[in-house]
Amino acid sequence: MSTTQQLVDEKGFSRTVNRLSHEIVERNRGAESIGIVGIRTRGEFLARRIAAAIGAMENCTIPIGSLDITLYRDDLRGKLAQPQLKTTDILYDIQDKNIILVDDVLYTGRTVRSALNALMDLGRPASIQLAVLVDRGHRELPIKADFVGKNVPTAADDEVSVLMAEADGRDGVVIISHEA
Repeated sequence: MSTTQQLVDEKGFSRTVNRLSHEIVERNRGAESIGIVGIRTRGEFLARRIAAAIGAMENCTIPIGSLDITLYRDDLRGKLAQPQLKTTDILYDIQDKNIILVDDVLYTGRTVRSALNALMDLGRPASIQLAVLVDRGHRELPIKADFVGKNVPTAADDEVSVLMAEADGRDGVVIISHEA
């Protein structure tokens, strides 16, 4: 049996994206030196929203891209199915930029490690800062987000699902708890 609990509704989602955007601008003393890269798929959607919010706030266009980490994952070896490859789409030079790497949920840290490896193959940014909508704990690697929308303590077998209008028709965050 499982139960679903809504953690963030649509208004809360919007407020969280705006707060993350303000924190990114504050820490970087403006938006001139930043580029935003979202980890496919929901990280990409979130990155686009953050870039739009920062652009509106700072009256500028923020360079944005998306990153496919499929071939950088360390869990592909045990899978029999052919991985689904998407494209990495970063049409600006990341060299010497402060890159804001965006993902929806931070869990074990393995996705972020893969993303860091993929980014470093594209160039050497001045810095890489991690922004996540939800940090649910249970890290397996020493990775910590610089910007966190919501810290959510979870059980290891819980599921945290970020809903986004682009993929799900609405915005929100839910936690699905599995009980025996």
